Amino acid sequence: MAVADLSQLVKAYDVRGVVPDQWDETLAELFGAAFVQVTGASAIVTGHDMRPSSPGLSRAFARGAAARGVDVTEIGLCSTDQLYYASGALDLPGAMFTASHNPAQYNGIKMCRAGASPVGQDTGLTEIRELVERWSETGGPAAAAEAGTLTRRDTLKDYAAYLRALVDLTSVRPLKVVVDAGNGMGGHTVPTVFEGLPLDVVPMYFELDGTFPNHEANPLDPANIVDLQKRVREEGADLGIAFDGDADRCFVVDERGAPVSPSVITALVASRELAKNGGKGTVIHNLITSWSVPEVVKEQGGTPVRTRVGHSFIKAEMARTGAIFGGEHSAHYYFKDFWNADTGMLAALHVLAALGGQETPLSALVAQYDRYAGSGEINSTVADQSDRLAAVRAAYDGLEGVQLDELDGLTVTATDWWFNVRPSNTEPLLRLNAEARDEAAMAKVRDEVLAIIRA
Repeated sequence: MAVADLSQLVKAYDVRGVVPDQWDETLAELFGAAFVQVTGASAIVTGHDMRPSSPGLSRAFARGAAARGVDVTEIGLCSTDQLYYASGALDLPGAMFTASHNPAQYNGIKMCRAGASPVGQDTGLTEIRELVERWSETGGPAAAAEAGTLTRRDTLKDYAAYLRALVDLTSVRPLKVVVDAGNGMGGHTVPTVFEGLPLDVVPMYFELDGTFPNHEANPLDPANIVDLQKRVREEGADLGIAFDGDADRCFVVDERGAPVSPSVITALVASRELAKNGGKGTVIHNLITSWSVPEVVKEQGGTPVRTRVGHSFIKAEMARTGAIFGGEHSAHYYFKDFWNADTGMLAALHVLAALGGQETPLSALVAQYDRYAGSGEINSTVADQSDRLAAVRAAYDGLEGVQLDELDGLTVTATDWWFNVRPSNTEPLLRLNAEARDEAAMAKVRDEVLAIIRA
């Protein structure tokens, strides 16, 4: 295998590529060996999703680790947050085999240190990549004098019990909820987590199938929640929940089938976590979540902290500030009670508890957190990212009452609106998010900025 391929395979936060074209079990074995060398671990935990290539890749990684004398606990089929649970509860570095919502031919590895602390570009992934590149030329490291053991362990019930201890649903009113697992790992975790709760669950696409026969397992794309929206209305359900492929993200629709913005869910869960914490605490939000998030956090007595987009930045800020909760526009939700890791399932339980703890429908409950008109993320393919970004900057720089900041791309803020334009790290795209006090103002700003980007 050509060594140079790893530049396409190892991303900022994880490993991801096409199997077997970009990587295979031989390479997975080297990643296992490199992971234990970089983490210095004597024992690790591994898990995998339902993709056809996942069991083989996961087992190869385990073999590579065990050959270096490291004991491996294999939890088998799991969601990504279930792997984080195992890493936290067992206090072991972990590796999850998944490519999240990518098409079936992709697979990847999300790695963490003990206690679910992330392994990214600046926290070990670069060193892991360098070792794998070197070993793929030289034939790998020497085996340890004594190989480690491989042990199977089922953590699903423990994971479910842990989450249910964090959110009390025993006394909520009965709710009818449609759950779209998208043939991903939600089909594996939801039945156990929701078992015995006052929920009438209508399952959609719970069959584990890594070829995603019904729709892509990415609920952020409106096309992928159409089935859920229709079913919620047909069933007269109280709400709908969609999970992505590895079930670490959850997306919510209300009783009318209308999508509830992840910013709104962030504000709702933040207010619950702050209430639980006596009205004090730090809440992390990235710079493209709605203005309503920091507003709600302040109203509830908390401290909002704004970060760049991306889970490694959020997790780092969670650790640095001791934050109780963090939320992203992409429907990733991070909890102090969950080793600062992201779990869509815990966010879903919070939404169910909030809805079931009062009498109004979800649309009315979330209205207090939905205060502005947002554009959603709009991608534009451009020939030169920095040139177009500079053109946007030039158009707004020096305008009265307008502030510019460059924490992540370019954010331009006025009294009644803001927008952020940031380059994709992986594609020739600029991503625009805009928000304003009303729909007309948002549309005006959005169209002005798009005209410059696409000029």
